[in-house]
Amino acid sequence: MPAPGNDPPPAASSRPRRRGRGPAVLFLVLFLAAGLGALYVWMALSYSYSDGERAGYLQKFSRKGWICKSWEGEIAMVSLPGTPAQIFAFTVRDPAVAAGLGRIIGQRVAIHYEQHRGVPTSCFGETEYYVTSARPVPPQP
Repeated sequence: MPAPGNDPPPAASSRPRRRGRGPAVLFLVLFLAAGLGALYVWMALSYSYSDGERAGYLQKFSRKGWICKSWEGEIAMVSLPGTPAQIFAFTVRDPAVAAGLGRIIGQRVAIHYEQHRGVPTSCFGETEYYVTSARPVPPQP
């Protein structure tokens, strides 16, 4: 039996110790995830799936939201007299367009909209239809 003071050192101590890279790797992963999320939101809001025009009577327009406020509205579109109106819900992000719509509530309007699909939260609006311009339609004779 070897003498008690002559034992070889444990094998684990012969390996070099790794420095704490865990926090740096975690920070890098979180930074990349946040960057990819921001890129996705930017793309969803920048590129439209479709765009078009709608006309009807502006019947509701309000600023909504607990934390993220957005302008939400509805126009009632009537195709034939005596038929029920189809409701088109929309969101407005531009304050100038929102101010213009606030002045013509209750009137017949024509709006131009862009549809943005895949917007991740309701902080950017409750609908996927974002109005970019609006104009009143004069009454028809």
